[in-house]
Amino acid sequence: MYDWIKAFHIVSMVCWFAALFYLPRLFVYHVDATDALSKDRFQIMERRLYRGIAIPSMIATIVFGVWLIYIQRSYNPDYLKTSIWLHAKLTLVVLLIGYHHICGSYVKKFAAGTINKSGRYFRVFNELPVLALLAIVILAVVKPF
Repeated sequence: MYDWIKAFHIVSMVCWFAALFYLPRLFVYHVDATDALSKDRFQIMERRLYRGIAIPSMIATIVFGVWLIYIQRSYNPDYLKTSIWLHAKLTLVVLLIGYHHICGSYVKKFAAGTINKSGRYFRVFNELPVLALLAIVILAVVKPF
């Protein structure tokens, strides 16, 4: 059972990161768009990606991750105390959840027409989940602490 939960955790995490990689790229295209038809199309794509993929994937990632911790803790009651790498990973996940919600606020601002960020800003903003993914995978696989 544990391996199935881990597999679904990984799949949901991949889907969540795919959405977090693509959504800011859509923001770049949206900011750079000059015609109303393109802006409307990007607005629809952003909303569907955020609500249809990013939110469900984030929830699934969290649920499966908590379930994995629960299972580990049932085998080893000191699991949370002795797994410093897990604390670092969970800290990054909390920051990633914050990033996710910032993306949601940008989706709303684009829909309202009140966005005041540049394409350059969103190009840099787009790189943050890459750094998080790199660190999270290293922590989960190498367990350096």
